[in-house]
Amino acid sequence: MRARIIYNPSAGRELIKKNLVDILQIYENAGYETSVFETTPKKHSALDEANRAAKAGFDLIIAAGGDGTINEVVNGIAELEKRPKIAIIPAGTTNDYARALHIPRNNLLDAAKLVQKKETIKMDVGKAIMDEKETYFINIGGGGLLTELTYDVPSTLKSVFGSLAYFVKGAEMLPRIKPIPMHIEYDEGIYEGTASMFFIALTNSVGGFEQIAPDALLDDGKFTMIVVKTASQIEILHLVALLLNGGRHIDHPNILYAKTSKIHARPANDSRMMINLDGEYGGDAPVTFINLHQHIEIIANSEDVSATGYAFDHAEEEAFIKEVEGLTQEDIDGDGKVS
Repeated sequence: MRARIIYNPSAGRELIKKNLVDILQIYENAGYETSVFETTPKKHSALDEANRAAKAGFDLIIAAGGDGTINEVVNGIAELEKRPKIAIIPAGTTNDYARALHIPRNNLLDAAKLVQKKETIKMDVGKAIMDEKETYFINIGGGGLLTELTYDVPSTLKSVFGSLAYFVKGAEMLPRIKPIPMHIEYDEGIYEGTASMFFIALTNSVGGFEQIAPDALLDDGKFTMIVVKTASQIEILHLVALLLNGGRHIDHPNILYAKTSKIHARPANDSRMMINLDGEYGGDAPVTFINLHQHIEIIANSEDVSATGYAFDHAEEEAFIKEVEGLTQEDIDGDGKVS
């Protein structure tokens, strides 16, 4: 069997490069003749190499880097009829995908050693169609001003503060949040109304938070869809507090929460609605999202992934909840800042 490691040399403070010999040995010991490709600044470097390796008959592609590297690898093989298995060595800033798959995020060698268990999971993949162009995503898709958080937060801020960086950027964006008239068609019906954002999730981990889509399954052929119907600053802050306090936002009247295998979304007027795919700008609506059921096979610890329940023990988030639960609109000045 043959494996190809596609790694981002700048990810994880160059830890992958420093551990490359040991990583190669792990896959060799697991029965794979393993070679390496180092990505370049050229656009779609990882995507093009994944596509080439898949067509060359490689049995396994190891995506070593952050969520962006994994996204490119999946985009490189998703359209092919015969697709190799994927392994993940996480070395990014948030590593949402590895978090959802319970792949070790603090030890590159432990992540590589999952190959020794010979366990895989068949994962759903999202396909976004805009202007007849098809793009694949592994974690989230969405539209509206709030979705800009995932690509507006600088990587340096995410590296230092992790999930807390999204609070910092979110507070900065609050004054700019305006409702967009949206038309959204999904399995159970149609939503026609204003919203500050909609998004769909394939996993439960978004921006390092594990409660945004608390009951998301990885292989059921369904997106978890969330539409935030309000653009009120105080209401959004309260929704965030509910989100952090056990995922209770999903029952709020300002939230439309549904499972769906297909979505068509567009602004209901001439407003521009930018589409976010895995934290990056993907184009403008109208957009159609399709869930490709169990489309890729990923090496992971299947027992850990099937286990449910996440502990809520983050001190920063608990402090945020206590502060927000007592807020009223009078506490927010005209600039959208908490007084």
